[in-house]
Amino acid sequence: MKVIEPYNIHLIVYDFDGVMTDNRAIVMQDGTEAVVVNRADGLGVDFIRKAGIPQLILSTESNPVVQARGEKLKIDVVQNCGNKKEALIRICAEKGYDLSKVVFIGNDLNDFEVMKIVGYPVAPADAHPSVLEIALFVTEAEGGGGVIREFAEKISSLEFS
Repeated sequence: MKVIEPYNIHLIVYDFDGVMTDNRAIVMQDGTEAVVVNRADGLGVDFIRKAGIPQLILSTESNPVVQARGEKLKIDVVQNCGNKKEALIRICAEKGYDLSKVVFIGNDLNDFEVMKIVGYPVAPADAHPSVLEIALFVTEAEGGGGVIREFAEKISSLEFS
């Protein structure tokens, strides 16, 4: 069993759709999109910030809503990312983060490869089956249902098998 303590985490990375949202989008008549987020996740981000752990949203989406949410939460956003694995390797090298001490919370096939290279892959309860297989921790919450808040509350006592 691996036990994760906040001081062992160099970075927490979140996918956006399916983690911070329930993976659905509302498309307006003018083509703009809207999503529903869980305000409890904002508190979770604050808890993690107070623990001194850097956070990042890493998304394949190129949508103003992703940037707006990152700004609201006061965390960095990398979007329009074609290869999350390569992007995270580059980010960690630039910042001096050890990938074995990175948490990645993802839910779908485009998160699979990056989740395999981090020390702590985490998934929401409704993640794709292949992602659930490699996750060391699966939240009780589904995407958009407070995944980050749940993780933040349990961060000092999580046991990964």
